[in-house]
Amino acid sequence: MSFPKSQSEWRTALDALPSTPEKIPAFFFGHGSPMLIARQVTNSPMGPEGDLAKFLRDFGPVLKAKYKPKGIVVFSAHWETIGVRHVTDYGDRNPLLMDYFGFEPYFYQQTFESKGNRALAERVVMSYKEAGEEAKLSSVHENRGWDGRTSPPRQGPGFDHGVFVPFKLMFGDKVDDVPIVQVSIERSGDPEQNWAVGKALSKLREEGILILAGGLTVHNLHDRKQFSEKLASPNVTMLDQAITMAASKSQLHERKQSLFDLMKHDGFAQAHPSAEHFVPLYVAAGAGEEGGVQVVSAIYSAPTIAFGI
Repeated sequence: MSFPKSQSEWRTALDALPSTPEKIPAFFFGHGSPMLIARQVTNSPMGPEGDLAKFLRDFGPVLKAKYKPKGIVVFSAHWETIGVRHVTDYGDRNPLLMDYFGFEPYFYQQTFESKGNRALAERVVMSYKEAGEEAKLSSVHENRGWDGRTSPPRQGPGFDHGVFVPFKLMFGDKVDDVPIVQVSIERSGDPEQNWAVGKALSKLREEGILILAGGLTVHNLHDRKQFSEKLASPNVTMLDQAITMAASKSQLHERKQSLFDLMKHDGFAQAHPSAEHFVPLYVAAGAGEEGGVQVVSAIYSAPTIAFGI
């Protein structure tokens, strides 16, 4: 089985996505790093002219054209809470959390303008409570992470780089027609719990809400060669290939078990010293567990997969 890796292939896959605004698929996508918006052009596949940046620029317009979302609910590997889902309630202007350190000043001058929506945030909280899960609103006055713009760094609210960096490429520097709300993932790293995090919101897909869960299928900052498909260990490249195969299984029980088994794969520990970048895959799969699955792009370490087609 082959999956789309080149621009022509993923554009064909994007074109093939059904236009179903009445029931929008949930997507796992590779959110990349701040280097996606670097000024300097590099040869890195994760740089501003690399495959992931090119894909994200293609991805965003297709989402808006095919699904005409009334709102976006986004999950990122960079916001974890334990037992309770935190849901942003930032009002008319979503702040940004520059949750990275040691970069040149340019990276801390980035902007992405968007708005929240109290009704959508409350709808998300209600959905969790109806599913027997705990959830709460998180206001602009509540700390949720460390901001690298200040020295020493200070805590603050805001969308982390796992949201605003890819969204700048997907939607431009300003989104004023669709409200955006971010929700925390489950810090335990447990597949079943994060699957439930997504599943609790599945009905929102029938209410015009686009659910996006961003992470990476390879994330090892201690062994950076694993980020390169050419240099990575064989077990890690085999894991990356196994992910798209597992996600593509047509039967739900087989797909779910195969996805859960990935955390036992021989290459998993090398690819993920910790699981936070991987478990958003389960969030998206849970949100779209009923229906078909399509691998939209199979970019190494940063695939995009549609669940609930």
